[in-house]
Amino acid sequence: MAEEVEEEPKKSNLLKIIIFVVGGLLLIAAGLGIGYFLFGGEPEPDPSAEVNQIIEGKEAEKKKTEVENKEGEEEGDDGIIKKNVKAIPEVDSYETTYFEFPGDFTTNLKGSRKFLQVSVGVSTQYDEKVMEVVDSHQLALRSEILSTISDFTEEDISGSDGKKKLSERLMVVLNKKLESLDEFPGIEDVYFTAFILQ
Repeated sequence: MAEEVEEEPKKSNLLKIIIFVVGGLLLIAAGLGIGYFLFGGEPEPDPSAEVNQIIEGKEAEKKKTEVENKEGEEEGDDGIIKKNVKAIPEVDSYETTYFEFPGDFTTNLKGSRKFLQVSVGVSTQYDEKVMEVVDSHQLALRSEILSTISDFTEEDISGSDGKKKLSERLMVVLNKKLESLDEFPGIEDVYFTAFILQ
């Protein structure tokens, strides 16, 4: 009888463990099932997402049409579409160097009570030494700019043609002044960075 009493507690302990394990697994499976049912199902469609899909679909279709319509494209070995690009021809060109006179030039116009206020810059494709010479002779060149502008009338400088004539005249005058100073006359263009008639 003593043996029977000892076997029952062992069997009941083993039976309790099996019941707890099976019960735990059933609870986990039930929790997962309920979670999937509540949260894992297909969500309700978001209207803004649908609109974005429609827009992206149209954009994708447009891009596909553009790709199909482009000529000169080839598919490479790796499957990526590559464009055939023309090579840029080698051209002998020179770097343009600019110099802007500091400050503005303000002078009266010929036969008028109005005055013109301009900011002037020059450029060259010669060596940078030309701009160094311009910088070193600023005083003389500023004087030439002011006297040249004062020779123009209000009608002379009106419109883009008038500004172009003034620019061309300044280029000639500045190069002559550089030449008279025994310097190389290398100014190739004159620009107005401000042009105010008052």
